[in-house]
Amino acid sequence: MALLFQVGPSHCIRSDKMEASKTKDKCISFPSLPSNSTKTRSDSAGVWYKRGHRSVIHASPPTEDAVIATEPLTKEDLVGYLASGCKPKEKWRIGTEHEKFGFEIKTLWPMKYEQIAELLNGIAERFDWDKIMEGDNIIGLKQCIIFEQGKQSISLEPGGQFELSGAPLETLHQTCAEVNSHLYQVKAVAEEMGIGFLGMGFQPKWAGKDIPIMPKGRYEIMRNYMPKVGSLGLDTMFRTCTVQVNLDFSSEADMIRKFRAGLALQPIATALFANSPFTEGKPNGYLTMIGLIRITTVLACSPFVFDDSFGFEQYVDYALDVPMYFVYRAKKYIDCTGMSFRDFMSGKLPPLPGELPTLNDWENHLTTIFPEVRLKRYLEMRGADGGPWRRLCALPAFWVGILYDEVSLRNVIDLIADWTPEERQMLRNKVPKSGLKTPFRDGLLRHVAEDVVKLAKDGLERRGFKETGFLNEVTEVVRTGITPAEKLLDMYHEKWGQSVDPVFEELLY
Repeated sequence: MALLFQVGPSHCIRSDKMEASKTKDKCISFPSLPSNSTKTRSDSAGVWYKRGHRSVIHASPPTEDAVIATEPLTKEDLVGYLASGCKPKEKWRIGTEHEKFGFEIKTLWPMKYEQIAELLNGIAERFDWDKIMEGDNIIGLKQCIIFEQGKQSISLEPGGQFELSGAPLETLHQTCAEVNSHLYQVKAVAEEMGIGFLGMGFQPKWAGKDIPIMPKGRYEIMRNYMPKVGSLGLDTMFRTCTVQVNLDFSSEADMIRKFRAGLALQPIATALFANSPFTEGKPNGYLTMIGLIRITTVLACSPFVFDDSFGFEQYVDYALDVPMYFVYRAKKYIDCTGMSFRDFMSGKLPPLPGELPTLNDWENHLTTIFPEVRLKRYLEMRGADGGPWRRLCALPAFWVGILYDEVSLRNVIDLIADWTPEERQMLRNKVPKSGLKTPFRDGLLRHVAEDVVKLAKDGLERRGFKETGFLNEVTEVVRTGITPAEKLLDMYHEKWGQSVDPVFEELLY
């Protein structure tokens, strides 16, 4: 019979035939806190203990039923949670996440949930993944490796975008092998269904009303609230695909340097990977809609990140006041949109009067904050369009070469040291339309990008894993100054006869 691991209302279903009585495996993976922590500790099962209460931390799906709070959380607890991500360099890993659009090959129509469910079930049965359920609906897959970080998961974004959240890996060779293995598994099932996947940053053909809505409770709340955070809020949910890389830090000081480097260079990454020039079948006037959407909807945390006082505590203060989306209680998502986690910590959250948050609630809240660089117990670099598979390997190569090599990171910090807040904001505003041709000081952003890509290459060479080949995609972009989006626009106007339909074949995984 199938083996069931209950995790609150969402759970993993093993596809193997082991009997439940013969195993005690749990789909829980939570690295321990630093040994010098005085308020919290971790047992061998990845469960946190904090001053008399037991917390199983797992942001998605929520597991609040496993948590009993006996004392109020303090800001010190929240700061300690972020600081618990510090780890020595030999334990740094690379985590890559990427999304892609599924579509019917014959009609180019977006995948319906029923097709997605069939695909997820097929992958689970053929390749031995665990099914993640919300009620009766399959909403994702997970590969569980007990008590270790080494796991992958597949999840659904609001409009059915298919996302792989990769395992924390040591080298870019492992990262690219993971991407290739994932795409092989997805294609093996999808092709039999007449389904293809498109590597772009924005849905090029269909309007928002044409995009199916996934049956996940949190998305209903977000769908109602997103229009309030910007004119393109719903597009963020339903019509975008991104690739991001998650990287570690050794200390608060190391986090600060990497955060600042990531924010300052994010417009360069956005330009190098610009890949979304179409909306509803026509050019939209931009090279990257992701970049445009981030201007209009994303909370910019850059001003205080460059302040001398910045650190874990300042990020906590920022996150405490970023409006919430939901709290999960009694198998229900409770709408808390626009409310403050700071009030929640005081027991003043209107939908839950007198109730106090847990670390589980804090981790869930951190996942609903959307700056271009996001701090959790690691740093997420979030500013790039989705693209074909070679670019899925190029983005982590770009950031690893810069942020995981001390020499390259110091050089980047020196490079950006005199960039003004106005210049950083100018790049953020103009890159979505002009890409590498954006004027910057006495030249173009392309010239800065050439230097930065060279630093990334040098950093990869010093790592000693023969990883520099993964930068070939972006090296070609800076050499020519032509972004992927500009190549697509040229084909649209010439080879494709002003139709976007051929892009589904051009960028088919």
